[in-house]
Amino acid sequence: MNIIIGFVVTCGCIIGSFMAMGGDVGALFQPFEFVIIAGAGIGGFIMANPMKVVKDSGKALGEAFSHKVPKERDYLDTLGVLYALMRDLRTKSRNEIEAHIDNPDESTIFKAAPTVLKNKDLTAFICDYVRLIIIGNARSHEIEALMDEELDTMLHDKMKPYHSITIMGDSFPAIGIVAAVLGVIKAMSHINESPEVLGHLIGSALVGTFLGIILSYSVCAPLVSQIKVVRNKQHRLYVIVKQTLLAYMNGSVPQVALEYGRKTISSYERPSIDAVEQEMMNPGGESKAA
Repeated sequence: MNIIIGFVVTCGCIIGSFMAMGGDVGALFQPFEFVIIAGAGIGGFIMANPMKVVKDSGKALGEAFSHKVPKERDYLDTLGVLYALMRDLRTKSRNEIEAHIDNPDESTIFKAAPTVLKNKDLTAFICDYVRLIIIGNARSHEIEALMDEELDTMLHDKMKPYHSITIMGDSFPAIGIVAAVLGVIKAMSHINESPEVLGHLIGSALVGTFLGIILSYSVCAPLVSQIKVVRNKQHRLYVIVKQTLLAYMNGSVPQVALEYGRKTISSYERPSIDAVEQEMMNPGGESKAA
């Protein structure tokens, strides 16, 4: 919603000010200039990136428009799953715990946290490292190094759309100049026309530069910024898992280990201690209904 509101404000201020100065809005309507700039930018984007990144960029744009970031329920579900697994690690046999991580779709622990179970990558991440804890041969600093390496790789992959669309956006001003040059070439072919006609053609050509700058700084730049925010917040769920499990491996009881994970959440989004305690006593209960 913020993206749409911001775009409306931007266009309203630009076009409104142009009209207030006595400009003819019709002169800005140059669809083929837009086709040249957007088409060349998107074409270069497709050439520069594998299809997987192209598809993920479409997904990232959808997430940016819908602001698909973790909510309090996502954080509570993640902490609830971790607490249940750590509790079982202390009180139950290896076979009982393996039943949860080998088949999370049928696990009562994961079923109580639907937002975690829906996120297949997060579920796999949790199961992989709980499995390493069960094996018991790896030391906490070795697990931490492995987690850091995987988290860096995951974040790098998640940020490919951000970097790719940023590069495309940076190219729009230059492509706008290309569109303007093509417009000038068209105008020069009518050099014998009246000044009124020639002026209209030159004005139309300059719209290309205008559109290139607007697409770059007022469309692409805010969008990629929103993609970065959304993807970083989605990545925070994995950091919670990392900090919680490492605290448990270093000797913290499950309740204290959860605090290590909870504290990695931004203060204005962080569930309260009471909410986390309620989740431990009643996984997916009243807070989910809310």
